[in-house]
Amino acid sequence: MTTHWILGPGAIGRLLAHSLSPIAVTTLIGRRALPEQQALSTPEGEQKVQPLSILTVAQLTSETHEPPAFVHITTKAMAAEAALAGITGSISPSTPLVLWQNGFLAQPRITQAWPGPVLCATTTEGAYLTGDDGVVHAGRGHTFVGDLNNRHSALSDELAQTLTQAGLAATKVDDIRQRLWQKLAVNAAINPLVALNGVRNGKLRADPYAQRVEAVVKEVAAVMQAEGIQSPNGEQDNGMIGEQAWLALVWQVVENTANNKASMLQDVEAKRPTERGAILGPLIESAQRHGLACEVLRGLDDELAEMEASYLGTLRH
Repeated sequence: MTTHWILGPGAIGRLLAHSLSPIAVTTLIGRRALPEQQALSTPEGEQKVQPLSILTVAQLTSETHEPPAFVHITTKAMAAEAALAGITGSISPSTPLVLWQNGFLAQPRITQAWPGPVLCATTTEGAYLTGDDGVVHAGRGHTFVGDLNNRHSALSDELAQTLTQAGLAATKVDDIRQRLWQKLAVNAAINPLVALNGVRNGKLRADPYAQRVEAVVKEVAAVMQAEGIQSPNGEQDNGMIGEQAWLALVWQVVENTANNKASMLQDVEAKRPTERGAILGPLIESAQRHGLACEVLRGLDDELAEMEASYLGTLRH
């Protein structure tokens, strides 16, 4: 059986572990010990409890283990590189990595730095934790798998088939960079505003939020055009047409996820660092590189930084 290591026992990490365990040798790896008996609530309302193989990083590095065929990194974007560094002594440099992060921060950095294959996954599976021993699979989605340089098609196809067999529908794609940027565009228009205002996604349709969404999308659409990222209707549109296509996509996602509590809002409520650097950072950097306006995006980043500092007790670096 293929061996999978999952680095990061958050919601997606635990969902992966529950799904893969029946068909593969699966080990969930975190910084602290968790109960071996783990519960999963399915979208259909079923409750399943099963033992998962769970190790701390300290246990992993102090023992000898069968080499993994895949290492899935399911931490937050800003923790991905440090998490990988913590286990590099335990894996071969040729081990394939699978990056499950939001945004577009960890993916290019790790792809450039890691000698072996680096696959990227973008998913619409919905999941959230219910403590140290439970995860809710809130909604079924789809996962796309590929690599930024389109050099590992067969490996991506193998992983997509494995995920599908495990009950997480997945497809190998040759345009994962496009898909990561497209998801980034939508996240940037939704996550910061719901996090700053403490509202669920559907509220963004109402005043005073709708105008701010439109202002964000205006800047994001210009960045997407400069980066050569196709607008949602599949064409590299010019000007207003592309902007309207991006806005239509954002409103569609807002409607489809109206009752959802975005991950960035969950982070703020739990007084954790947000993924603003992975979501807003690449857009601001790209806008500056292309000489585009990014006052709205900068403003959101500054507001989030101030909010984080208020509960983390840190100064912005």
